[in-house]
Amino acid sequence: MTVPGETHVIPRRGWRIHSGRSLAAAAVCWAGFGLLVWLVTTGRSGSFDSLGLLFWRGADLRPVGPELLLEMVRDVTSLGGVLLRNLIAIGAAVALLFLRLKREAVLLALTIVLAWAVEFAIKLTVGRPRPEIVPHLTEAGGASFPSGHSFNSAVVFIAVALAFATLSTRQSVRVTIVGSAILLSLVVAWSRVWLGVHFPSDVAAGWLGGAGWAFLATALLHRPAKDMARQAPDSPAR
Repeated sequence: MTVPGETHVIPRRGWRIHSGRSLAAAAVCWAGFGLLVWLVTTGRSGSFDSLGLLFWRGADLRPVGPELLLEMVRDVTSLGGVLLRNLIAIGAAVALLFLRLKREAVLLALTIVLAWAVEFAIKLTVGRPRPEIVPHLTEAGGASFPSGHSFNSAVVFIAVALAFATLSTRQSVRVTIVGSAILLSLVVAWSRVWLGVHFPSDVAAGWLGGAGWAFLATALLHRPAKDMARQAPDSPAR
């Protein structure tokens, strides 16, 4: 018995990311990031950070709620950890290559790899220690500002969303994809404060910096990614 072969249709790009709007979004995010850097380095974020860390905690300084909630928050925060976020990024890049969207795959890889260097350089520059106001409810090491979970989850989730949003011509679909990525990365950022391993200013700056980098890279790395995709064999960029 012969089974008829399946026909796979390669998706066409339905939307081009507007460089001007990406730069505008990046500028807003980085302006907020710069403000938080100034507040932290000049010691003006203390009240905000203390209030955020102590919010919704009991007499033992642990968050109010059942043990199940703690496990759920730990599950959420793991999405921004090194292992899971990089597995998500690799899976997304492979999927884009299977779809023959090599330009988008290269752009995604460049965005994420360069983000590691940006976040590491900022941590070294600021060198803020982690909070000791409340108990740490998960393992965390290194400098506190900015939050690496917040920065890198914003970069990965938003960059992946922007890559796949190009496949749809419907604005509602694109808004849903990108909006979901923004919401997920914000929840990951919030989990770091809830678990006591970051000040609120750490996660706010981390998220703004990561989102700002994702939008900035989309605008500035589009042409280099396109050139690199053209040079790759067997699958020229469209």
